[in-house]
Amino acid sequence: MCHDMPLVQPPLLFQGGGGERSILGKINSRNKGAAGERELAKLLGYYGYDTRRGQQFCGANGDADVVGLPGIHIECKRVERLNIYEAMEQAERDSCGKEIPFHLNRPTVFHRKNNHPWLVTMRLEDWIEIYREWEAGKALEQE
Repeated sequence: MCHDMPLVQPPLLFQGGGGERSILGKINSRNKGAAGERELAKLLGYYGYDTRRGQQFCGANGDADVVGLPGIHIECKRVERLNIYEAMEQAERDSCGKEIPFHLNRPTVFHRKNNHPWLVTMRLEDWIEIYREWEAGKALEQE
């Protein structure tokens, strides 16, 4: 994985001549959700992570929508109106008890609506833990 890659905004994946609505406007919500999962997996791949849709291989409910980020349970929402608390509750339920070696699978919601960038929502305690790990890595680099 390429963690030193600069964080730049990648090209829009679904912007057509008439904007996103020309491609995603009339498809149903299930297809839009699947397209959002593919879009997110491709975007994370742009940053150097080997990710893919989770449902396409197992089809079981409770699995992450996108897999390939160890320690992160991804709930992907590609909707215009999102109840973020309901989405986080779903991510928490789906990630409950699913552990990877040495870490819990942190519930995380990746979400985006038309003509807006992807956002990530997670519990504060999970963000603090990740940030502290980042700080510790920076301190080691400076030694």
